Amino acid sequence: MPEDEVPRALAGEAAVSAGEDDPIEGPEEHRGRHKFDLVPVGVGPVLRKELADQLTGLRFAILLVLIGVAALASVYLAGQAIKDVAFQAQGARNVFLGLFTVSGNGLPSFVSFVSFLGPLLGIAFGFDAVNSERSQGTLSRLVAQPIHRDAILLGKFLAGLATVALTLGVLMLLVGGLGLLIVGVPPSAEEVLRLIGFFLMTVLYVGFWLALAQAFSVVFRQAATSALAAIAVWLFFAIFWSLLAGLAVDALAPQGADPTVAQVLRHERLSEGFGRVSPITLYGEATAPMLDPSVRSLGALLPAQVDRAIAAPLALSQSLLLVWPQIVALVGVVLVFFGAAYVIFMREEIRA
Repeated sequence: MPEDEVPRALAGEAAVSAGEDDPIEGPEEHRGRHKFDLVPVGVGPVLRKELADQLTGLRFAILLVLIGVAALASVYLAGQAIKDVAFQAQGARNVFLGLFTVSGNGLPSFVSFVSFLGPLLGIAFGFDAVNSERSQGTLSRLVAQPIHRDAILLGKFLAGLATVALTLGVLMLLVGGLGLLIVGVPPSAEEVLRLIGFFLMTVLYVGFWLALAQAFSVVFRQAATSALAAIAVWLFFAIFWSLLAGLAVDALAPQGADPTVAQVLRHERLSEGFGRVSPITLYGEATAPMLDPSVRSLGALLPAQVDRAIAAPLALSQSLLLVWPQIVALVGVVLVFFGAAYVIFMREEIRA
């Protein structure tokens, strides 16, 4: 073999070992082929490999059963409560959406379960995304393949997000089928669209915890450390943040024994601002108008504004306008943590 063909043969063998459909013909052809690609080279193989590992793993089955049993039990009790009272009121609307928001017999609603347990999905699929490869000694061999280094991080994140979307999609179909059998009222076209919007917001919400856990997997070398750090952040926002925010608001905007309207409004708006630091609060505010069209505002209102409000449910477009800031905030925090993990991973030295 001529000497100038040796690099091409080696590149072809590396491409075949990395899972490419055809070997790379040479440096010039490689640069020309991927010059205008929107995603880094190698995202597809990494995505398929990670998705196959996650869907066939025991972790996926355990989480699906854990969240599924809790959600189905909640929806079953909510369906029984709705069935008892829904048809007493003539012309009841949005009965099917009530399956996801109504609680029954002491169990929280489906939305409450997803808000509290949903982060476990993101943490479980992201806490060992990178450091497990490092501890097993496969990360150096992975970056030695003819793929871009950022394709590893992006492929793992997309695989985790796809697994989360599949899990939530299956769960919502099971919940909808069970609720349909119990209540016997099919959803309208607008209710279906609202549920699709709720599904996308939930995937985005869990995607934040996935990006957070993946960032910890880049920063910490041990998978146990990254898992504990992600769970600590989750518990902090789920349990302690509301308590700390309440103390801070009481100290900064005290109301006193006989507060004025201005003092009450300042206290409420400051409480809303502190509360929206938590992604759990953002998710709750984003999903409330989508599943309950009667929600007309997410902030404090003056008594005159409440009296002049028209007692009618909002259209889907108006509900989307109401929750648009929360959606943008969730997208922003996902990009922040994924970007931080990206910068750290691209700059760190990986040795064999």
